[in-house]
Amino acid sequence: MGTGFKPPLKGLAAAALEWLKASKAPILAVDLPSGWPADATTATVAGPVWPADAVITFTAPKPAHVFGQLTRRWSQPIVVAPIGSPEEAMVSALGLHWTGSALALTQTRRTSAANKGNYGHVLIIGGSVGKSGAPAMASLAALRAGAGLVTAAVPAPVLPLVAAIAPELMTFPLAASLAGCISAENLAPEVLAALTAGMTVLAIGPGLGKDPETVKFTTGLLSATKMPAVIDADALNILAAKPVLLAKLAKGRTLVLTPHPGEMARLAGITTAEVQANRLEVARNFAQRTRVTLVLKGARTLVAHPDGRVAINSTGNPGMAKGGSGDLLTGLIAGLLAQYPADAARAVEAAVYLHGLAADLAVRAADEHTLLATDSLGQLARAFRFCANGPNGYLWLQGLPADTVPAAALHEATR
Repeated sequence: MGTGFKPPLKGLAAAALEWLKASKAPILAVDLPSGWPADATTATVAGPVWPADAVITFTAPKPAHVFGQLTRRWSQPIVVAPIGSPEEAMVSALGLHWTGSALALTQTRRTSAANKGNYGHVLIIGGSVGKSGAPAMASLAALRAGAGLVTAAVPAPVLPLVAAIAPELMTFPLAASLAGCISAENLAPEVLAALTAGMTVLAIGPGLGKDPETVKFTTGLLSATKMPAVIDADALNILAAKPVLLAKLAKGRTLVLTPHPGEMARLAGITTAEVQANRLEVARNFAQRTRVTLVLKGARTLVAHPDGRVAINSTGNPGMAKGGSGDLLTGLIAGLLAQYPADAARAVEAAVYLHGLAADLAVRAADEHTLLATDSLGQLARAFRFCANGPNGYLWLQGLPADTVPAAALHEATR
């Protein structure tokens, strides 16, 4: 079914699909699996569609290639083959681009005279009694992303647990409330001055909690600082209740929000179902209205920028649906922002792409059920070196070339 197709499949095409269901032969879809509208921006479509085990398209992807679940399994390939079309002829009417194109930013070699001062100092703030793992994972991810220095500022009762995550991590003890959360006492001018001295990027939210003392500290800290900030988890929920403050915070600084659909619903004042039904426009409209960079997490994470551009991510897998995944992403974004402050948009996009890619590499040596968020950290080095353009010029939007996949995992993926 080619250009101009309008669903549903009918006649001979529908009959052929019924016949095909009895076959176990692998299916390669050329351009799109028959039955998929090219301009669809949803994961699934109404009506029957042909199954596919791989998809190859040409020149540039259509919306369906990046939004749709076109293959039977998430790990199967969707590739774009070049046929000599001029770059200037490829313009997205939807204002979309691909997060993977930002990977070039992180693959620039460092100079031989580099020192830790060249790559920023990340301040991770979060944690509470019972939630020490979140800021620890965010801090470790920021270190692994390449930040020159990382300091975790957490309530004093949980500091020993966070400090144990890595000897390279620096820590800052914060006064704790009776509930074991960050106290508003930390807003004292001398404490804030010591806490923020020399910091270049702030990340706040992982494991933070919503104790009234912590709410006061969070809003006070964000109002008192102007450095680029990544806001996640409970810090998002705190700001969702204070939309006027959010608008003020975004003025004159890079502000990155990383909500999952439920948090996005609270920020936008709509239901989670409404977010999921129209992810693209919800993300774009919110980013433009509030002047923030919005990372709307989920399958096909979106990175919406204040100028209306939206990058769509094609890495990641169902094994990431576990606690800790978002904390790692917060750390990765902060770590790359610290290194590339002059190119914040691409730094955020690269972090999102690398986050999913590292998990894709990790799950092939494990299983979707057993994958832990921290398992992907061991694959970050491979993710940083990954080239999405194969030697034949094919661009891998989804899936991985055979030479990047362990033999056992490749066998399992083709069963």
